[in-house]
Amino acid sequence: MNYGTTAGTAPAHAGAVSAHNTVFAAIDIGASSGRVMLGRVSPSTGVSLETIHRFPNGVIELDGGLHWDFKALFAEVLKGLAAAASAARKNGERIMSIGIDTWAVDYGLVNDAGELTSVPFSYRDERSRATVERVHAVVSPEKLYAATGLQYLQFNTIYQLAAEPNLGGVQALLIPDLIAFLLTGVRRTEATNASTTGLFDAVAGQWATDFLDALGLPRDIFPPLIQPGETVGTLLPGIVEQTGLPADTTVVAVGSHDTASAVAAVPAAQDDFAYISSGTWSLVGVELNAPVLSEASRKANFTNERGVDGTIRYLRNVGGLWLLSECQRAWAAQGFTQSLPALLDSAAALPAGGPQINADDPAFTAPDNMPDRIRAAVRNTGAVLPDRPAAVVRCIMDSLAAGYARTLADAERLTGGSTSVVHIVGGGSQNRLLCQLTAYATGKAVIAGPVEATAQGNVLVQARAAGIVAGGLAELRELVMAGTRLERYEPAHEVSGVPS
Repeated sequence: MNYGTTAGTAPAHAGAVSAHNTVFAAIDIGASSGRVMLGRVSPSTGVSLETIHRFPNGVIELDGGLHWDFKALFAEVLKGLAAAASAARKNGERIMSIGIDTWAVDYGLVNDAGELTSVPFSYRDERSRATVERVHAVVSPEKLYAATGLQYLQFNTIYQLAAEPNLGGVQALLIPDLIAFLLTGVRRTEATNASTTGLFDAVAGQWATDFLDALGLPRDIFPPLIQPGETVGTLLPGIVEQTGLPADTTVVAVGSHDTASAVAAVPAAQDDFAYISSGTWSLVGVELNAPVLSEASRKANFTNERGVDGTIRYLRNVGGLWLLSECQRAWAAQGFTQSLPALLDSAAALPAGGPQINADDPAFTAPDNMPDRIRAAVRNTGAVLPDRPAAVVRCIMDSLAAGYARTLADAERLTGGSTSVVHIVGGGSQNRLLCQLTAYATGKAVIAGPVEATAQGNVLVQARAAGIVAGGLAELRELVMAGTRLERYEPAHEVSGVPS
């Protein structure tokens, strides 16, 4: 599959520019939708975002497997960039650079000619399940964790690569790196996403070449590493022609794992904070300066992933709002179309103490029949879940909040630290029921917002690279606070139900 790319080289970093009439394009793609946004950054008023183009994303079944419709996805990216270029021109603005963030672990295989050799698999496909034992027979889970610090998930990149029949003459480009390559012709692997592969040394910050060798993977299976804030390259002539963007527009590496960008924009005024990046998945953890690679940490299935400015995102994946969206999809197919706010209000009116599930059980990873699977999981606990949408929604919300509380308690135990406040960012920050239940479950104040933390983190790293803002994460977070309305939920004693 040839998208018309050619090899290129990364230009030197551009000098500082004025914030006046300068905007940044953020390509922000999740597992169910994507968007192209324009970000404006002011040292006095913070970050403002404008959604230019929104588009759906999702898996498709192809040849018996679950894949991403990447050709359609990239076409939407180009459409969004063209719309962004047009909007900027109308406003008399200049798009300084483009930043890209997506979900982690998945990749496309690109040959020496720059062609995508197959349709990228989705992490929801089951193909890697069969390779886990094979990988662990070569490199034990204990040895893997001691070097990479990565949480075990059966779809981690290391297991997906082990399922590939032939890796000769190709490189694996993680999804945001693949998009950057198609835009610039430059192959790089951004470090925050590299840390999710299971083949990245958590201490050295480099590829774990011993593991590549042991597993028979080519040492150059991934392109060279690049850090957030560094320039990937300028746009290819064909991309300039298709989008109408200026020829000198650069693609700048940001926290290309969307959670890395989201955590960079957590509006924390103090260091002892916990965060929950709440969306399709819930990423629950704390920010550290060094990884925790103990056996206790491995057994608790915590991960040490890179963040912006070399920080460590010490977290665990917990089930997320995928459960709710899949239930809504199933109910809509049955003719039940109650709005989400109404559903949440009905769920909030139910009494506390209802049945719960393990929201991050792998049984909930695949799509289809989510309400039935949730009720079956409740039956396995010996309880009964009424066959009403409100009851299922309340079960999901209670289960997520309980999972968050357990995870944060484990993070404090394993790091020897403590947290005083929980920041919820992303789509879940708008879910008042979930935020309040999380405050109850954790016994900590919850601060909700911003919803668009990922895009804000993306734009702020670009703005700092351009010289419009300066400082470390604390200074970037002050800019988020300056431009965001936050809501606070207190851990008041729960009697029955919750406020809506």
